[in-house]
Amino acid sequence: MRPVNLIPPEERQGERRPARTGLVPYLLLGALVAVLAGVVAMALTDVQISDRKGEVAQLKREDVVATARAQRLAAYTQFQNLREQRVATIASLADSRFDWERVMRELSLVLPHDVWLTSLTASAAGGSESGGSGGGAASGILGPSLAISGCATGHEAVAGFVTALKDIDGVTRVGVESSDVAEEGEGGGSGGGESGGECSPDTFSLTVAFDAAPVPSTESEEAAAPASEQAETTSNETSEGG
Repeated sequence: MRPVNLIPPEERQGERRPARTGLVPYLLLGALVAVLAGVVAMALTDVQISDRKGEVAQLKREDVVATARAQRLAAYTQFQNLREQRVATIASLADSRFDWERVMRELSLVLPHDVWLTSLTASAAGGSESGGSGGGAASGILGPSLAISGCATGHEAVAGFVTALKDIDGVTRVGVESSDVAEEGEGGGSGGGESGGECSPDTFSLTVAFDAAPVPSTESEEAAAPASEQAETTSNETSEGG
């Protein structure tokens, strides 16, 4: 048998009944989802902030420890830097040392008997302060140099002395700044200072350059090296040394 619904159509419920709720439930549901998402996001953010704060605190502690350790080791770093500087300075001084003792010894050996020295000035680096005019042969010298002044029996004696100076080990050039013969009656005997301290007729001034020798790189190293030495000798003593 087929069932028959005896309820009048106007009193029937639940069968093809139009929806009376509208969009309000959906809006409420969306709002609840949004609120829930916001709460979850805030919770996650709080967790991340807490984690970051913990990391910051840990980094600060590590920084304090590292700073304290660096301060303890600073003295060793300074000592190492000081050691390197001193080693570099000593190496530079050793490389730029000039053997003035050898030069003076060789000069005494090559000094002729007819030449007498009145002034001798040594310079470890360029800019020789010679006893002469200070220009000409003394200009352009970058290495050690000798500025020599003296007197001789004549121009030939001065020329022989210049030639002899070139035999000194390390000499690269010898420049004559002046060689003047005194006129007769202007004073000057031939004894080279034996009588009254008078010099021979020919007075000269020359510069001996050691251009190939190393020079100190700083002013302090120049002061450490034998920068200058001056010897005043009488004619008798230099004549005996020659």
